[in-house]
Amino acid sequence: MRTNNLMDTLNSKSSFADREFSSRGHGYWQNKQVSAADWNDWKWQLRNRVTTLKGLEEHLTLSEEERAGVLLSGNKLALAITPHFFNLIHPTDPECPIRRQVVPRVEESWDNAEEMSDPCGEDSHMPVPGLVHRYPDRVLFLVTDRCASYCRYCTRSRVVSGVGEQELHTEFEAAFRYLEKHTEIRDVLLSGGDALLLSDNKLEALLARLRAIPHIEFLRIGSRVPIFLPQRITPELCAMLAKYHPLWMSVHVNHPRELTTEVKAALERLANAGIPLGNQSVLLRGVNDDPTTYKTLVHKLLQSRVRPYYLYQCDLIKGSSHLRTSVSAGINIIEHLRGHTTGYGVPQFVIDAPGGGGKVPVNPDYLISQTDGFTIVRNYENKVFVYPEADSTPLPFEIAGFRRD
Repeated sequence: MRTNNLMDTLNSKSSFADREFSSRGHGYWQNKQVSAADWNDWKWQLRNRVTTLKGLEEHLTLSEEERAGVLLSGNKLALAITPHFFNLIHPTDPECPIRRQVVPRVEESWDNAEEMSDPCGEDSHMPVPGLVHRYPDRVLFLVTDRCASYCRYCTRSRVVSGVGEQELHTEFEAAFRYLEKHTEIRDVLLSGGDALLLSDNKLEALLARLRAIPHIEFLRIGSRVPIFLPQRITPELCAMLAKYHPLWMSVHVNHPRELTTEVKAALERLANAGIPLGNQSVLLRGVNDDPTTYKTLVHKLLQSRVRPYYLYQCDLIKGSSHLRTSVSAGINIIEHLRGHTTGYGVPQFVIDAPGGGGKVPVNPDYLISQTDGFTIVRNYENKVFVYPEADSTPLPFEIAGFRRD
């Protein structure tokens, strides 16, 4: 495993530094006599998360906006950053793309009329506490309210971390009864919070109970743990998960710097256990809203055996205005990916329609027109092509774009 000097890597502004898979080692903890056994123990990582203003200021020079944000964050979303992820933060640059994701800012306390505590309308689609049934054949099962680290743009900040305006009270037995009764449900997504924070035994009990319901065809886990806490992805966990195939996992990586050698190894362990991996990014201002950064991200994901799945327009969560971009920024990213890299590397850009409308795909406009049995399209080079429909009269060669011999 290659270990780069922490400061040299974080000070680099080149895209080459982000393209590399590198390890920060113990990073800020290198002088604290932490043993390799402790550092690689996911429970040690959780016990030693940075959770206070004092902990941040031990290593970072905070801006006024950040310091005020930490002081005000206690009644919205808790502060918690694992040592592994903390090592990716630049110590003096408040615009560091890792730092913007996990260090609170005062803007989180700003009120905007368009923002909501439940922007995806999950509470209104919850027939049983903790179970969201918004789409016809699938459900979201909220199995915990805790995460390894807390993203400042979290769409469920109202219920996760223990300090939000609501508490999560999942009624597990009622949820299982609902799932058994509703035979149209074929797909269950475990989330929260983060299901991979449960012990192996608790997680296996959940998976086994779901697997016992005949009409549930496959299971999914949505998790940021492989990125925040790659030490959690142990061989034992992977072997347990492999017993419940078909099991899929959606991970959450926003910036290429998050894909360290440790994270890549954790993702490969999951893939080697037969778990298909997809990535869900959130489009964030100053983090991943330029095409070059995002292209680097998808290339590193593919090298880690993860298929870019969704790119989300940031939800209208309260206190997120400083992180949200224009929709056109997301369309521009897709425009710069389509045709310029493999189709496997192009995610679907979506807006989760405010209030519970579900995911709406948003794409660059490649369809120019459809008239008289012909469809006119453009490609990634802005060249125009005519495609005749099956029941149309053939176009003359010149019009169709062909040249006579």
